[in-house]
Amino acid sequence: VFLGEELKQKYYNNFCKQTLWPLLHYLLPLSAASSGRFKQDDWTAYVKGNRIFLDKLMQFLRPEDDYIWIHDYHLLVLPALLRKRSYQVKIGLFLHSPFPSSEIFRAFPKREELLRSFLTADLVGFQSFDYARHFLSCCARQLGVEHEMDRGSIALKYFGRKVYVTISPTGVQPDRLLECYSWDDTVWRKGELMNQYRDKTILLGMDDLDVFKGIELKLNAFEHILEMHSYLRKSLVLIQVVNPPRSQSKEMETLQRELQESVERINSKYGSEDYTPLVWLDRPVPHYERIALYSIADCSIVTATRDGMNLMPYEYIVCRQGPDSTPGTRRSTLVVSEFVGCSPSLSGALRVNPWSVESVSDAMLQCISMSPQESKLRHDKHWKYITGHTAYHWASSYLNNLKRACAKHSSLKFMGLGLGLDSFRMVALDVNFRRLDVVSVQEAFSNSQSRVFLLDYDQTLMTTTSFSQEPSEEVLTTLESLCANTSNTVVIVSGRRSQDLEAWFGKVKNLGLIAEHGYKFRPPGGGTWETHLQVDPKWHDVVLPILEHYVECTDGSYLERKESALVWHYQDTDPDYGSWQAKELLDHLESVLANQPIEASKGNGIIEVQPQGASKGAAADVIFSWTRKAKDDVDFVFCVGDDRSDEEMFIAVEHVTYSPHMPAEVFACTVGAKPSKAPFYLDDPSEVLDILKGLSVL
Repeated sequence: VFLGEELKQKYYNNFCKQTLWPLLHYLLPLSAASSGRFKQDDWTAYVKGNRIFLDKLMQFLRPEDDYIWIHDYHLLVLPALLRKRSYQVKIGLFLHSPFPSSEIFRAFPKREELLRSFLTADLVGFQSFDYARHFLSCCARQLGVEHEMDRGSIALKYFGRKVYVTISPTGVQPDRLLECYSWDDTVWRKGELMNQYRDKTILLGMDDLDVFKGIELKLNAFEHILEMHSYLRKSLVLIQVVNPPRSQSKEMETLQRELQESVERINSKYGSEDYTPLVWLDRPVPHYERIALYSIADCSIVTATRDGMNLMPYEYIVCRQGPDSTPGTRRSTLVVSEFVGCSPSLSGALRVNPWSVESVSDAMLQCISMSPQESKLRHDKHWKYITGHTAYHWASSYLNNLKRACAKHSSLKFMGLGLGLDSFRMVALDVNFRRLDVVSVQEAFSNSQSRVFLLDYDQTLMTTTSFSQEPSEEVLTTLESLCANTSNTVVIVSGRRSQDLEAWFGKVKNLGLIAEHGYKFRPPGGGTWETHLQVDPKWHDVVLPILEHYVECTDGSYLERKESALVWHYQDTDPDYGSWQAKELLDHLESVLANQPIEASKGNGIIEVQPQGASKGAAADVIFSWTRKAKDDVDFVFCVGDDRSDEEMFIAVEHVTYSPHMPAEVFACTVGAKPSKAPFYLDDPSEVLDILKGLSVL
């Protein structure tokens, strides 16, 4: 893939290295002079660069057969671009760099575009649980997408799909490194180094020149040792290999100056003609020389302030092990920053906070003075882990997880919604799920004699908001026309209070009303409300103080009182705290209501406490029973709703299809193309109203 110089500058140097890289390493460009400030031109170049990769990939991609494994932050929008081209393609994304906390990531102007792109993949991989945890927190806080455990795996439910998250630390290939051990150049360089540093204790650092590698912190700790322990000034040597920077910035130039000043200060203060305490190698170091340096070092030190995996400690362990033919006892010691991805895997290393000079210098001293027996035990523990978690093991494990994540592709059909990166998402639906065919509905309507319409209200007949909830004149007129036909039984099935429904629809003749998800029923043509559930209202006295306590303790929450139910709303609270409180409240209520005919259920941002048996599914059964008694067996059912509470109604009407005493044409329909028990969908309330208007004139 060839980008061209101008695009490469904006795509790689500007956006990837100066904007995205610092962000993923927890660094915000607070200064206006910072080179990491977001620029729209650089973002456009980043997306364009990803599109070029996409165009190249599409030349040979077989969407239904191939698995695509995308690596690292350079191609984070490629999953979304690829998914827009092919819904069936199987996509894995692995982030080798860290992922920041939600408080850092939320400051990024294109946060939703990146998160939605992550979620178009089938499997998202991270180096450590910390980074996966931050990603899950971002999904919950920015997109409202919560995760769940699925037989030991982490999964995010996103528009009918399950996006799996895996923690997969990378590894090295020990055999490849050990092959280099016997090269003539390696043997020669190792012998030369051993002769040069005879009777010296060698500390080794090997880092890219980067502001996050903590090289200056390492030098400060080394200087502190020499300052406080004069007996080590002739025997302790730090060899620091510095790989060239991958990009230049103002911060990098400042760092280079500071490091050079530190090197000169340490060597001039503690060095002599025959002793150089700090060996600074800021030149290209060939592979054989790296192997030689690893093999002679008594201790390896990583003090990165934030890093992805950093495989340098693994390479060091392998080289200290050497081939089986090498004589002698294998020993090694490690000082590793707790902010590095490999830190949790290296349980025998001394983990340090790199920002604490005393902590790092104490760990260095502990390694220097460690007994041979202890250093051997620590080395053996690391060697066992590294040989069991090689690069091959990492790759094969990830690909197996990707295959499992994509196993159900063939049983689903996919639909893309939205155009731009900020709105595009792929919806997974049952293979039988399809748009409602208006002609089929009209034919069945014309051939039927006894019809039932079960209509949800909010977001189904009307797009309601917090400031506009009443039905329009168009809705009322359409309902009046339907109810005028004596063959039609039309019922509004809502979660709203009976007073609200009475005020809005009370004047529509022959319209039935169901309030509070089935708790109360006003039959078509009847003026009085019926209650089919007889529950002692004293349970309010027990539950109400509990809910009021949680309202007081949870900022942003509030309590809604219905005749049949009490509802605690927490959708406007802090996402994490609200979820914690909701879980705690459910546990609390379950223990209090254990012997009561009352149930507490979790909805979308709510906890609702209501009598058992109050549901739209039960309400549908009541309506069918009433229709059979008042009119005739039903031979046409039109049921439409938009949210989770309507799913029980869809299940209830599905039973009508298979009922031997009441065969009927059933059209259960959800509003919006989303996973549902209903086999049909319509896009929005306007389409629902158009169908009802069409049927009212037949």
